[in-house]
Amino acid sequence: MAPRQKKQLVHEDNPTKGEWIRRFKANPFVFIGTIVVLIIVIVAFVVVPAIVPEASRPTVDLNFGSYNKVPISYVPGNYLANVQGNLARWYQNYLNESNAQSISQMVWRQAFEETVLHIAMLQEMKQAGYTAPEAVVDRKVAQLPQFQENGRFFAARYRQMDKISRLALWREVQELISKQHYMDDNMGLRIPSGEGIFVGEMTARVRSFGMAIFPLDSYPNEEVISYVLSEPDLFRITHLSRITINSSEREARQVLDSIKEGTKTFEEAARELSADTYADRGGEMGVRLAYELTGDVPDSQEREAVISVLPGNYSPVVKVPSGWAFFRAEEAVRPLDTQDTANIEKVRSYMRGFERGRIENWLFDQAGLLTAAAGESGFDAAVEERGLQKRDFGPLPLNYGGISMENLVVTLQSQSIPELEFAESDEKFWQLAFYTPLETPSEPLVVGDNVLVLYPREETIKDTTDIEEINTLYSTFVSRNAETSLRSHFLHSKNLEDKFAVTFLQYLYSNN
Repeated sequence: MAPRQKKQLVHEDNPTKGEWIRRFKANPFVFIGTIVVLIIVIVAFVVVPAIVPEASRPTVDLNFGSYNKVPISYVPGNYLANVQGNLARWYQNYLNESNAQSISQMVWRQAFEETVLHIAMLQEMKQAGYTAPEAVVDRKVAQLPQFQENGRFFAARYRQMDKISRLALWREVQELISKQHYMDDNMGLRIPSGEGIFVGEMTARVRSFGMAIFPLDSYPNEEVISYVLSEPDLFRITHLSRITINSSEREARQVLDSIKEGTKTFEEAARELSADTYADRGGEMGVRLAYELTGDVPDSQEREAVISVLPGNYSPVVKVPSGWAFFRAEEAVRPLDTQDTANIEKVRSYMRGFERGRIENWLFDQAGLLTAAAGESGFDAAVEERGLQKRDFGPLPLNYGGISMENLVVTLQSQSIPELEFAESDEKFWQLAFYTPLETPSEPLVVGDNVLVLYPREETIKDTTDIEEINTLYSTFVSRNAETSLRSHFLHSKNLEDKFAVTFLQYLYSNN
């Protein structure tokens, strides 16, 4: 909000009756919401200090942190204190012995967060160069309820306040006006008249689905063994011991030479000099598959030299991430035993990490066979014949991102389908779900750790009453989201130093 707009803002603060009506009609929910916020904050400023007993307020000044180096402290009569008092009064009818501590913490935390937002908004307005004009502030102060008599400003009541209190009140109202302008600009969004209807109509089309599931873990052992046979070098079994020296390559060679000369045994050198996790075991690494040494020896030629060492012999000194190392072969290298289930699972794990595409392609082929069979015997029968997992879900609208609006718009998450956990923001999923013809299997798609085939069963259009209700609530939904985003922006800002938990536990927890 640039300084040159000050004149316009003064004009907006003195609207005609027609302007108030126009703003209400343009966005009734935001209009009413901002008025409610205005009333609540004025109550926090003006009413609460007069009704909250002094005995209920802390006797020490409490610091809960800072925002952009501005302290967030409890001082009797300041913003945080007034909001805290207002909230405490609001919740006092719900207090009992069992919940007193939790409600106390909730009240103080909410007061803290509201103060963070208050300070942040005022700083934003100050940086924009806006200060509420004196005439506007005077008019707002004169409209406060404690200065009214028979609906008009009663000057004698105002003059009863001492000068310091009047100045403090005037400053508070000035800040309130700036803050209200910030909220209007960021949450009073002007929404095109047809946007709510568009959203309502978009969500009116709903579909119900069947779904066939091909988990990555269903990739058969035969295919895993086939891959092992095609890449035997990756899965050779080695048994090695290791000594790592992180000071220099020269020292590593000297240690290796001392072992070869018999000055020290390999195990003694490992325990005394090695700088890795195998030192306490005398360098023993255990049995490893060849590909598992990739992280230990990144260079492929040096790694092959290590793997090729004959039993009882030593490798040359090679570069490792933490320095330099040399290895001793404990057994001869041998091929992987594909009859061992544990070995198959190791290879499967490798494939999921490095050959996932190979698994997915095989599952896509299986999905193609399902589609062909569904054309002959029907989707459900084809799924059952192949022993596949099946899920049914819906009716569901095209709801990308999982937007929920007063329970009028169903979300994918509400269907509680674990295989669709990551599909809510998957554009391909929604395309296939709503553009695949009814009673036709979709193309296969990958979602998480599964290949899925969707089967749209039925499509209906919701009643126009629901569309109108969504249109009616749309402004509120947009405003609420804008407020949530704004709060999140400030409460997760790097400018916020949050010491609430420490201060609350130190000064307030034991007193309640």
